[in-house]
Amino acid sequence: MRHMKAWVVVVVLLVSLGLAQTKKAAKAAGGGPDKALMQKVWDGWSTLDVSKVSEFYAPGPRVFFDITPLKYASWDEYQKGVVNVLADFKTAKFTVNDDAELHPAGQYVWATSTVKEDATMKSGKREMGTFRWTVVFEKQNGKWLIVHEHVSAPLS
Repeated sequence: MRHMKAWVVVVVLLVSLGLAQTKKAAKAAGGGPDKALMQKVWDGWSTLDVSKVSEFYAPGPRVFFDITPLKYASWDEYQKGVVNVLADFKTAKFTVNDDAELHPAGQYVWATSTVKEDATMKSGKREMGTFRWTVVFEKQNGKWLIVHEHVSAPLS
């Protein structure tokens, strides 16, 4: 029984130290992506104008997974293709939820969050839901840019 209590204490200490190191790493990344930047990206998408988000995405060959269509192979392809999807929307509001997590990893930061959607289609239909967002930022020329993104929605 004593050994079990000792193991529990050791595990709790190790987990606490791990969380402290993650917080220190996030602070050490200084000026890195944060929840405010994540929301700024989605505020751009809320305008339904792809030019309002292009500043956040790295050019060149990249993989971006979206709800529809399945995949884009570069930001150029993404910004041209998503115009067709956005054309069906009248209004949109996207909110990064409180479950956002950022994980610094050298010149990269990967982040996850769920995102609340409240949109009205041009048909008048209102769409409300929550989808998943995983994003990878890379520091390029002093600016954090999205180099990979995965947006998905639950089936039900």
